[in-house]
Amino acid sequence: MDNSKKYYGVIAFCVIVVVLIFGAYKLIAPKINQMNVQKETIAKKEQELADGKRDLAIVQKKIKQIKDSIGGSQKKIYSPVESDLGNDTLFFTLYSDVIEMVHANSIKIRAIDYIYNPEADSFVKFGKDIYFVCDVNMELVSNYVNLGKLIQDLYQYPYYIRINELDVKPYDKDKKVLISNLSLRLYAHTSPEEETQEAGEASTEMPLEGAATALPQ
Repeated sequence: MDNSKKYYGVIAFCVIVVVLIFGAYKLIAPKINQMNVQKETIAKKEQELADGKRDLAIVQKKIKQIKDSIGGSQKKIYSPVESDLGNDTLFFTLYSDVIEMVHANSIKIRAIDYIYNPEADSFVKFGKDIYFVCDVNMELVSNYVNLGKLIQDLYQYPYYIRINELDVKPYDKDKKVLISNLSLRLYAHTSPEEETQEAGEASTEMPLEGAATALPQ
């Protein structure tokens, strides 16, 4: 009888141990599965981040090449058809072309502002009566491909537009989306080209570096 009680005690102990182990497994298993899911999610995000950095590096390299090409180009500065149009009209012509290029490439404008005749520009310092200059600063939302197309369109634009700054960052919640700060400097003659050339010849002593030939860099 005593032996039977011992066996019952051992069996009861074993049952209790099994129940405890099963209960512990039930408690721990979901956490283990959750940890595995989190590890997979982190690994996926890390891969997306690595892919985004690689794509961004490619785009930045292409953008730099295009910017260098723009900087070295000898495009003409825009000249109005009529005289005495005023800065607002000169600005609107170039500005509307830029906005059209942005929209044509399915790029969203989050913010935009502009500054007339920035004082640091040498064309403003020495040729304010001959040249109109305007900085257009935009915050853009796009993908890699469309941003590259916009820069290409700026390069192919028949008149000179300077890229002051292009700062590109992937969006935190989606690395395929770019948040870009693009600053452009627009140049225009204040009078038709024939009148501008005559004014340039009449003021050859004015220290306007490169006004007749080289574009501002």
